[in-house]
Amino acid sequence: MSPLPIVLICAAALALAWWIWSQPWRQRRRRARLAGQPFPAAWRAILRRRVPLYRRLPADLQRQLRALIQAFIAEKAFIGCAGQAIDDEVRVTIAAQACLLQLNRRSADLFANCRQVLVYPAAFIVERAEGLGAGLVSEQRRVLLGESWSRGQIILSWPDCLAGAADPDDGHNVVIHEFAHQLDQLTGSANGAPPLPSRARHARWSAVMNREFAELRKRAALGQPALLDAYAATEPAEFFAVASEVFFERPGPLAAEHPMLYDELAAYFRVDPLNW
Repeated sequence: MSPLPIVLICAAALALAWWIWSQPWRQRRRRARLAGQPFPAAWRAILRRRVPLYRRLPADLQRQLRALIQAFIAEKAFIGCAGQAIDDEVRVTIAAQACLLQLNRRSADLFANCRQVLVYPAAFIVERAEGLGAGLVSEQRRVLLGESWSRGQIILSWPDCLAGAADPDDGHNVVIHEFAHQLDQLTGSANGAPPLPSRARHARWSAVMNREFAELRKRAALGQPALLDAYAATEPAEFFAVASEVFFERPGPLAAEHPMLYDELAAYFRVDPLNW
């Protein structure tokens, strides 16, 4: 091989290495530039109309949320599916709910693995093949309001995004649910344990979550009512996602009935909705 191709290959490799190494720095610069821009008045009107929880936030958290929304919309691709139109109403309403999970973080990763938000005009149907053993496969059809993929996509039903935002007190919010899954998947798999800063925090989280999950499963098996939806008893990943919905939308009952669970979620999300 002649020297010139070798030089070009080395230059390309160095350029790629620099691009990867400098990505956090470039992201910080881009976000700082966005934060310096005025938040569009039309977006503020959408927030007040579509996301009543925004109006409850203290002023400093409102400012944080607006900056996070700007960065989220700049960094994530919104794609309409099955005829769903994408406009600022869709982008701002979804981004506002998702970014509640990123407040009070010095350097929010803004769901680093999520690149695209796919939005449907209604609940959508997915088909999956599930192995039954002995070489048998069952085709399963499920109707979903939302889904989080570890491959960088969130799928959402727009009417359910609107409904979740419109009632911030019912404990049901599909956007919070699916983006909680994204946080969970940062560890590589959804197991109900998002990244935590230390072994001690992880041990405490596991002890509390496992105990609460086991108790919920007992109640579900007996048909007893519970603050958390019975769907949370299906697996630890769903327990974390459902608990996140309730934490942001029904903090009073959660703190009263499950104080240790509330404390773990407050420490993880770095906010205290009881004060909103």
